[in-house]
Amino acid sequence: MGGIRIAIFVYVILCTFTAEAVILDSEPAVDGGLVRTKLNHTVSLSCSAPSAGQELQWFRNGLQVALQEGNRVQHSRLCVQPVSREDNGATFLCQHKDNAALNGSVQLEVTYAPELWGTEELSLEEDSDMTLSCDSRANPPVTMVWQRDGQVLDLLEGRYTTTDDGVTARLSVSRVKRHLHQGLYSCLAHSPVEGQRTKSFRLTITDKIRRFPRDPMIAGIVVVVCTTVLALLSRWDRIFKCCK
Repeated sequence: MGGIRIAIFVYVILCTFTAEAVILDSEPAVDGGLVRTKLNHTVSLSCSAPSAGQELQWFRNGLQVALQEGNRVQHSRLCVQPVSREDNGATFLCQHKDNAALNGSVQLEVTYAPELWGTEELSLEEDSDMTLSCDSRANPPVTMVWQRDGQVLDLLEGRYTTTDDGVTARLSVSRVKRHLHQGLYSCLAHSPVEGQRTKSFRLTITDKIRRFPRDPMIAGIVVVVCTTVLALLSRWDRIFKCCK
């Protein structure tokens, strides 16, 4: 008999707790507290209060979201449209306005690939420095591969250096040479979710233009002019007498 009373007591507690909970739903569906979606898609979140007439609040990463009238009491809906890179990892929480302990939350997991497309035309003089840059922002992360004329780059042979901070991948070389560096470069990123993305750079290397130093040239002209003027002034009397 005592066991039956305990079971009934536990059941009443569970039912009371469930009745007082905020109900949070999502489209796409929540999976283990995560809502998985893709870049530029739409996520629809809905929240229901445990009782009629109760007001709800939404927060994104701890900051309150402004809601329109009619979207606060008992039932509230929030749309993330379109989903952006900045939404990856964002936490959305719905709570009872008068009792913050009554809440529910989800976290967005956004998959996206780097923004890579098209071909850029570049022209550099021989012995100039070169840096090519490609977007490498991705979730899940990607590995960037560099090619020249369809072949994977030999970094040592071409004296190339590469860097990738997860935002921008760069390929650099100092003092380019036509026979070593001219050609069609490509950065390739393979995403297990979005597939392969590519951006290309068509590099043309021109002859080096020889430039004369500007400052020494100006200084030389000034010296010549001043010397000529002083010479004329020193002979002015003789020139004046001859002209009389």
